[in-house]
Amino acid sequence: MKRSPLWTLALAATVTLTSCGLVGKGDKKEKEEPNPFGATGIPPELRRKSGGADADAGTPVTAGGNQAGQKDKPMLQFTPDEDIVFTDPDAPDADIPELSNLLAAPKRGPWESSETIARQRSLREGKPMLIWFTDSQRSPMCKAVSQELFSTHEFGSWATEKLVRLKIDAVPDDNMLEKTASLDDKKTLELRMLAYTADLKKRYKIMGYPSLIMLNTSGEVVGRYRGYKRGEAQYLWGQLKHAEAVSHEAYKSWRKNLEKKNYREWQDRKGRTVFAKLTSYSK
Repeated sequence: MKRSPLWTLALAATVTLTSCGLVGKGDKKEKEEPNPFGATGIPPELRRKSGGADADAGTPVTAGGNQAGQKDKPMLQFTPDEDIVFTDPDAPDADIPELSNLLAAPKRGPWESSETIARQRSLREGKPMLIWFTDSQRSPMCKAVSQELFSTHEFGSWATEKLVRLKIDAVPDDNMLEKTASLDDKKTLELRMLAYTADLKKRYKIMGYPSLIMLNTSGEVVGRYRGYKRGEAQYLWGQLKHAEAVSHEAYKSWRKNLEKKNYREWQDRKGRTVFAKLTSYSK
């Protein structure tokens, strides 16, 4: 049986219409919203200023430009070479006057931070010097000996009467660093303080924390104590009392011999005393 040509043409037309409908449906695009920044998608203030349509694209931004009076100043301010003090390569152990003056400034608390000042006080007051080498931030036992002994009222009263105290901390003093004017000055001072601490550790052969050194008025070591265990505050205090007594007896003998040579104790209007011999005076 043969198909009619009419039926064949009708079937072909139906397939063609269906295919066109599918193609048209697939090509239909969703309605797009316009970009608020135009075709480029870049905000006007971020476009390059070129004098044409982008002439009003904005003003270049400079870091720190929002601070008044900072436009003409450099971002980093370095300390001039003439303001930097270096140690003497031929005498590395010599005192640095600028650092000594800074460390000699009035301090809070009973502990000195300058060995030079502590030595002068020890000689002038006739008291032995206790040096405490500590790491206040990283050593648990340094914190323990501070809480259990050095921070107590009883020890403080005894030490004020009997000793000159010097504290050498592995961590630079934040209060002293805050007095510096700029970040560069602060970093320079911090490095110098770390070098100062390292020099004292080497001189007194400090191998760990906490370490205590007791010196008599002549600068001789009369006691050396390393380490600490919780609960041993009274035992350590007893050792310090013994070293202080030994130093005091030696000082009394030394002073007695000088008194035979007309040495005596003098006091100024500020209450400061000195043991010396009068050689001359003027009216």
